[in-house]
This record gives sequence, structure tokens and C-alpha cells, in this order.
Amino acid sequence: MRSFEKEGSWSLSFSGAGFQALYYVGVTQCLRQRAPRLLQGAGRFYGSSSGALGALSVVGSMSAYFGSSLLGMIKHVEQLSLGVFHPAFAPIEYIRQELQDSLPADIHILASKRLGISITHWPDGQNCIVTDFATRDEVIQAVICSLYIPFYCGTIPPMFRGERYIDGGFSNNLPFADSPSVITVSPFHGTVDICPQSTSASMHELNIFNVSFQICTQNLYLGLSSLIPLSPEVVADNCRQGYLDALRFLEKHGLTKEPVLRTLVSKEPPAPADGNQDAGRDGDLSFNCAVPNVLVKDVPNFEQLSPELEAALKEACMRDPSPWASLCQSGPGRALTYLLLPCTLPFEYVYFRSRRLVAWLPDVPADLWWMQAMLRSLALGICSKTKDQLLGLVRKVCGVAAPLPQPAPSPSGTEDAETPDLFCPLLGVAALPPLKAEPTLHPWPGPEETLSPRRDGDGGEVEADVRGKGAK
Repeated sequence: MRSFEKEGSWSLSFSGAGFQALYYVGVTQCLRQRAPRLLQGAGRFYGSSSGALGALSVVGSMSAYFGSSLLGMIKHVEQLSLGVFHPAFAPIEYIRQELQDSLPADIHILASKRLGISITHWPDGQNCIVTDFATRDEVIQAVICSLYIPFYCGTIPPMFRGERYIDGGFSNNLPFADSPSVITVSPFHGTVDICPQSTSASMHELNIFNVSFQICTQNLYLGLSSLIPLSPEVVADNCRQGYLDALRFLEKHGLTKEPVLRTLVSKEPPAPADGNQDAGRDGDLSFNCAVPNVLVKDVPNFEQLSPELEAALKEACMRDPSPWASLCQSGPGRALTYLLLPCTLPFEYVYFRSRRLVAWLPDVPADLWWMQAMLRSLALGICSKTKDQLLGLVRKVCGVAAPLPQPAPSPSGTEDAETPDLFCPLLGVAALPPLKAEPTLHPWPGPEETLSPRRDGDGGEVEADVRGKGAK
């Protein structure tokens, strides 16, 4: 059982979750209100992919802004006629601009003390966890690299300290998941510390990218919605579920004073969060396995649990009240949008691609050099493998791989320097002899080889010599 007596002896780790990362806002809000010591005394906050954004929001004390920005991006995708497949969908540019506008100037100092970002080196796939940042731009670039999914976010991986990196979830989706001192958090059903409790009877699990997933339809649904976002209201419910799951973790480990979830199940008014309910300060932790699993649908009035979180979610989910936005979101407006799509899509494609091309111009030289190096390395690798396969085929056809007997040592004690020539009947050329032949089994002569005795000057037989068509 974990001990939370000494500050800095535990850490938190957030897995990659895509658009499901709003789950982390609910988790951190619950910990901040009902067990603030878990956040204040944590040594580091690790994150991969969108989990890096969740960890950064905790370090920078900007979880509320992170939640509103993510919901704003989801509403922007909802307005696009083709969703994430629309040419206007540019998640990396959107997140980069949000980070540039919102991060404090000293974020690199705060991040160097408490943040760890998982990234994957391209193309060898080695994992790297960045814990030291020299400038504010390095923090932003590390987060961008950890979020970058090839062909979903672009075609050329971003650069960090002169090297190319992609999404950290491809090599380590949940940093330090096996460490007993790390509290792991994931919006997918599995065996991590804070996660939704599945109602499926499936006992099978999939361990991939250093994180365990339960094989169930709920995880399949969550996986698809992490790349193709659902409506803001559904994503907001995922945030509320994160709050409830974090509360279940606190009650299981005896870190709260009142059993809030049990009162929710018994239809009693839950105890509101006052920010001071931090039990277990003296190390008197008690593990309780009888804590019920509460879903969002079981809480009719979530505002009683966290008024601040509920108000922020309702505000972030509000749609544009203008008449034009209402028309576009209505059924006839969407039907008209899809009818005009063959006429409007080519112009939109040209417009947004032109904007990306203009923004890409400063990075063109470095990206072209990288592409040239990658193509050259790929061509050399293909040539090397092809050459090895051809040489292996030639050796098999010519029989060079078969061991030949060593000649008898000369009377003077020195080895004979002459080696019989070998002839390849298919290629019509003499093949190279093996570098070293072991005196084991004597090969039988080929179909066109004969054993002819070699005679000395007096007509006596000296030794047998292997002759072929091309032998001299």
C-alpha cells in the first residue's frame, strides 16, 4: 500500500487520450478540492500525448483554461462539414497558438522541477522522457512533439533539439506505469489507479505501449472518440466521470473523511468539497474495497459535488447564439452545407493548404534536408538488403557454402598456397573460394565435375584433382 507521508515520494502519470483528455480536468479538480496534498506534494507529473497537456496544466495551474480550450477545439471540429477530415482541421497549429497565448513566461522553470514529457524518436522509435527545459519555447515544442500523430497531424514530424520526434504514446503511453510510487491516470478501462471501472464481464487485457487496456466495447468506443470527437456535452460527461473516478480512488485509500460516493448511491445529499478534506496526513491510511462505482448518470445534480467544475463545463459547452451559427447548426443548414460541399470544398482546400504552405516556408530548408537524408537512408538500406540476398543466392547456386577439405600439409610443414578453383555452371564464371574450409565431410563431385588423376613427370599418380568446365 502506498504511503503519502513524505512529500515528493509519489508522482502522477497521465496516459495519452486524444480528445478524451478532458477526463484529466475532472481528476485534477477532484484532487485539488478533496485531497490537495496529493497535487502539492507530488514530485513530478508525467504525461504522454494529450496526457502531457494534462500534466502541463497541473504544473502551470491552468487546468480550467486547458478544459475550456479543449472544448473550444471540439466545438470548432463540430462546425466543420467533414470533421477531422476537413482541410481546415489543424490540431497542431491550434494547440501551439493556445500554448503561446496562455503559458506563463517562467513555465520552463516550473516544468524543469516537476514535469516529464514522453516523446518518441523518429525513425528508430526510442522513447525519451524530457524533464529539463531551457526556454519557454522548448516546453511548447516538447508538448507538440508528444502530441504529433503521423498522417493525422501532418506528414513531417516536428523537431526538438535538432532531432525529429512523434507522439510519445507510440513508445511509452503511460510513463512509469510499473512504479509503485506513481499514481497512474487513464480515461480507458483497465488496471491503472484512476480509471473508469468497466461493467463488462471480459477478463482479457491488452498490454500495449506500456499501458494495459481491458478488451471491451467501451474501450473501443473511447478509442474511436479520442480521434474523432463527439459532441461537447458527451465530452463534458467524460470530465465529470473523471471527477467521480478520482473520488473513488481517494475513498479506497482513505484519503477523504466522508464516504461521498456511498451517499450518492443511497440518494442522500453528498458532502460538498471545501478544499480541506485531506485525510491520511499522518499516514493513517485505510484501504476500502467496498467503495461503489458511481457513473455520471447516477448523479442527477453534479453541481452539489463540484459547483466550480459544473459551472465551467456549462459555460464551455455553450454554443454561439448568433442567428448565422444557429442556422448552420440546424438540420436544414447542415443539409444545405452537404449539398454545396462539391462546390465549396475545392476552394476551401486550396485556401487552407495555401495558408499552411505560407506558414511552412521558414521550415522548408530544414525539412527538405531531412527528407533527403531519409530517402537516402531508405535507398541505401534497400540496396544493402538486396545485395545481401543476391550474394546469398549466388553462394547457394555456386556451392560455395559447402565446406571443402583442407589439402594435406606439405612435407616441409607449410600449407599449400594453391586452392582449387570453383566453377559456377549457371553463371559461367569462377566463383570465389570460401575464406576458411573445415576438414569435415568431403563433398561429392557435381554433375559436370570428374576426378582425374594428376601424374608426375615419370607417369606416376600423385593426387586427385577436382576439374570442371572452367578449370584451367
